[in-house]
Amino acid sequence: MDNNQKKPNKVNVPRFNLNWLFIVIALMLAVLYFTDSEGSISKTIPYSEFEKYVRSGYVSDVVGYDNNSVEFNVKPEHIKDVFKNDSNRVGKNPIIYTEAPSRDALSDFLKGQEEEGNFTGVASYETKKDYFTLVLWQVLPLVALVAIWIFLMRRMSGGGGGTSGVFSVGKSKAQLFEKDNAVKITFKDVAGLAEAKQEVEEIVEFLREPQKYTDLGGKIPKGALLVGPPGTGKTLLAKAVAGEANVPFFSLSGSDFVEMFVGVGASRVRDLFKQAKEKAPCIVFIDEIDAVGRARGKNPSMGGNDERENTLNQLLTEMDGFGSNSGVIILAATNRVDILDKALLRAGRFDRQIHVDLPDLNERKEVFGVHLRPIKIDDSVDVDLLARQTPGFSGADIANVCNEAALIAARHGKKFVGRQDFLDAVDRIIGGLEKKSKVTTLAERTTIALHEAGHASLSWLLEHANPLIKVTIVPRGRALGAAWYLPEERQITTKEQMLDEMCATLGGRAAEDLFLGKISTGAMNDLERVTKQAYGMIAYLGMSDKLPNLCYYNNDEYSFNKPYSDKTAELIDQEVLSMVNEQYDRARKILSEHTKEHNELAELLIEKEVIFAEDVERIFGKRPWASRSEEIMAYEKKTNEIEPETLPSFK
Repeated sequence: MDNNQKKPNKVNVPRFNLNWLFIVIALMLAVLYFTDSEGSISKTIPYSEFEKYVRSGYVSDVVGYDNNSVEFNVKPEHIKDVFKNDSNRVGKNPIIYTEAPSRDALSDFLKGQEEEGNFTGVASYETKKDYFTLVLWQVLPLVALVAIWIFLMRRMSGGGGGTSGVFSVGKSKAQLFEKDNAVKITFKDVAGLAEAKQEVEEIVEFLREPQKYTDLGGKIPKGALLVGPPGTGKTLLAKAVAGEANVPFFSLSGSDFVEMFVGVGASRVRDLFKQAKEKAPCIVFIDEIDAVGRARGKNPSMGGNDERENTLNQLLTEMDGFGSNSGVIILAATNRVDILDKALLRAGRFDRQIHVDLPDLNERKEVFGVHLRPIKIDDSVDVDLLARQTPGFSGADIANVCNEAALIAARHGKKFVGRQDFLDAVDRIIGGLEKKSKVTTLAERTTIALHEAGHASLSWLLEHANPLIKVTIVPRGRALGAAWYLPEERQITTKEQMLDEMCATLGGRAAEDLFLGKISTGAMNDLERVTKQAYGMIAYLGMSDKLPNLCYYNNDEYSFNKPYSDKTAELIDQEVLSMVNEQYDRARKILSEHTKEHNELAELLIEKEVIFAEDVERIFGKRPWASRSEEIMAYEKKTNEIEPETLPSFK
């Protein structure tokens, strides 16, 4: 850059700060308070000199205090004799201070001089005032009020000073990412989600090369809504868009619009879109939009004026109203799309709903590949094996597994993270921390073993039940026993499959009742799951003989009415009880037919504390359902290369 192109130097003019004005006013008040209105001066003299002035007739008025201090005034005609200056310089009423031996001595001296005619003034005796306390009570409230006012102004202005703080309350809190401070995450860091990435990649490409689409008459989409369960990568996908798009990116949360002041939410929406239009083309990302986009009329607020609804109305207007938002694309994320307002979901506002679901087997492999990059692993780690052992895990759960495995390896002083560390991490996340210190009696261990053996036996004998991987009677978390299964990943589930799963879940309680003749509290979680599943099958899925093909699901979150009559509710209860009892009797019947095998499995569980699928196969024989059995055994050969007795996590 040459000299002609250099920018002129700015003159550093100090900004006016209102705080300095308050300080000057406080100093002026203090000066006026502590000084006389006539500007008189004062001085302190010894008591002997005071007696000399009284005898000479110079003193006019005397005030004696209880602490023996004395104040007195000099007659105007004698001011020059005392201060060596006239009244123009020292004031018309100067005060002189001294210290008397005692109040009685002062009184006797003044009476004697009054009798001699030397003192003709007035002598008074008062209590000494505490000026510090007086000033404290008079000035401190004013200082406190000023400090509180300054604090509130700073809070309302987001920490900045100046007089414009109160006007910044309605400003948008969106964080702007420009080209220079762009997010470093790209689409390479987002594993799986192939369809979702394709949707947002098209938006990024439209911003980069709009001519490619506009030549054919296409228009840029106004908004895309990312929908999916928590932890599936919605926010990560938005960060990747920010890293890939070469345009300004505004990021904020839905709760940033909500404020205690009326009208602030709508004002922040207006300010956000005003900034976005100035930066267009750009992207605005609103995370957890359900905080502000909840359907109108469903809010729990009973007031007539709901701030959230006002904010939503302004958001609807800005996204697609009479104004034009050309070049501004709205990205939003939520895991509660069912409660969003229908006007927000219509085409023209959110043109696309991108579903970000839980990853399947192949996608979990890709996610593990991403999160294993920074971790030092050895050759024993098998990504395929880890992906199979984590069905139903989200991307966040998989990241937690990798981190937990690294922590476990570091805890044992290892240089690399091995396969067993990952398996222990999965067990830790699914079942909870092992509680080896919890003491159980032999009777309790027998009950737990029979209970868990009941689950394992039925899961092996039922066609559609989830096959067992391993089961342990070592307490984990709040559970006294735990079992791991390898569920089949289905897109659709039949009634027969759900009934088999229900029967296997009731196997623990059925085993206690059948082989011990008594039941325990250990089946509470099983009963809770079975009851919820039965109500869902009958009331929502129409899988009842007496209430077929009926769904009573109600999406009205704050409705006070049931979508069915009391008679129907009673019938639903009867059907649930009948279904659960039928599967319970079925579980008892199957276990009674395999009593020998079940008891052998329970004894093995008491002896080893942990058993695997190969132990179940040795006792029950090959699983009748060959395809799933072969899959489980192939899995077991890869996971169980060492003897179960030597596994450190179970002994």
